[in-house]
Amino acid sequence: MSTENLPQSPDQPPRKPRVAVVCGGRSSEHGISVVTAGAVLRAIDRSKYEVLPIGITRDGRWALTADDPERMAITDRRTPSVEELAESSEGGVVLPVDPANREVVYAEPGSVPKALGEVDVVFPVLHGPYGEDGTLQGLLELSGVPYVGSGVLSSAVGQDKEYMKRVFTSFGLKVGPYVVIRPREWTRDQAAARKKIVDFAGEHGWPLFVKPSRAGSSIGITKVDDLSGLDEAIEEARLHDPKVLVEAAVRGREIECGVLEFEDGPRASVPAEIPASESHAYYDFEAKYIDSTPGVVPAPLTEEETAEVQRLAVEAFEAVSCEGLVRADFFLTEEGEFVINEINTMPGFTPISMYPQMWQASGITYPELVDRLIQAALRRSTGLR
Repeated sequence: MSTENLPQSPDQPPRKPRVAVVCGGRSSEHGISVVTAGAVLRAIDRSKYEVLPIGITRDGRWALTADDPERMAITDRRTPSVEELAESSEGGVVLPVDPANREVVYAEPGSVPKALGEVDVVFPVLHGPYGEDGTLQGLLELSGVPYVGSGVLSSAVGQDKEYMKRVFTSFGLKVGPYVVIRPREWTRDQAAARKKIVDFAGEHGWPLFVKPSRAGSSIGITKVDDLSGLDEAIEEARLHDPKVLVEAAVRGREIECGVLEFEDGPRASVPAEIPASESHAYYDFEAKYIDSTPGVVPAPLTEEETAEVQRLAVEAFEAVSCEGLVRADFFLTEEGEFVINEINTMPGFTPISMYPQMWQASGITYPELVDRLIQAALRRSTGLR
């Protein structure tokens, strides 16, 4: 479906496509999702699209939110929330699960439901579980509403770092050493699970990075230098996901590369480098979003290294059958080899995020990037493809 093919009434002028920007959600990345939505709302061309801002509260309620990007920013080191932006503390937005009906309805207790009009495409700027992991994508597939970004399987694989690494390995992409502690392992026998990690450290050395398997924005990650900090790191990761991933440190430069779907297929941006920070042990949540540690764009790489990381980024995109956009994160080792760490199917999309910066350096501005993603979603049908 393209902009030109929108259904029109014969006695009405052509209407603009209506874009529902959905943000917030039930994950630990709720606040960053709202910040991303503010940037997207600010960038959308209002002469070309109608916009419907929808927020999902931390308890899962779909709320009609204010179209007010200025209130969707980090203030005093604090991220915003949907609860602060919702037009009502009780009203809810309902998306009909009916491919023949795309009309969104808003209802408040004791009031007659109000039709908000049809939605032509959803821009889901949710990060983490219950939004980026295929759950929202499945709902939109059932509803028959096109959406920005990857489909159900790709989103799920891109969210679960264990299975992401398994897919990468099966396609010949090199990943670093890792071990997984599943929920039943930890609850059944913590001593055995701990020994599994200690044996892994004995083989690959300290430090280790202990992280939630299905989370992002570097939330819940701990760098563990020895056995004394292991239990606390596991509990911190389990606050965000009962499944824990433990990675060996890969010594090398951190290189990122954006992938964007064009009419003729995916292409890679110029890469960026995340330099080591003196004030942070690694590129954590504070460094990314609060202190805004700057990346180097483009990364100081040779032509051969740039071409190689771009090739690998597109390979990762294709390996997971992604759509729309991806940010691929690599380590460039001292031996000159690229090791893929992970991909993000809905990467950080704030103005300071690396994905938009890499495309800006590649010649595509933030508003153009948003427009390309919406147009790609409008061209793509829901269902098997």
